[in-house]
Amino acid sequence: MILTFIGTTELLLIGGLALLLVGGKKLPEMMRGLGKGVREFKDGMREMSELRSEDVSEFSDEQNSKSENI
Repeated sequence: MILTFIGTTELLLIGGLALLLVGGKKLPEMMRGLGKGVREFKDGMREMSELRSEDVSEFSDEQNSKSENI
């Protein structure tokens, strides 16, 4: 992950640059929107993972029942 290579100095530099480019009033609003987007992405990924797990278990159950009938 890229954040493992970013130190404190780099984070402060990025934050200061963002503050200069966007401004103090808009920055919290933009970060809040970014946080909501990341949260929605994580929720979607979690949901896809759960659906995949359900499909795999259903497939496994079908294969077990077919092998018992043979």
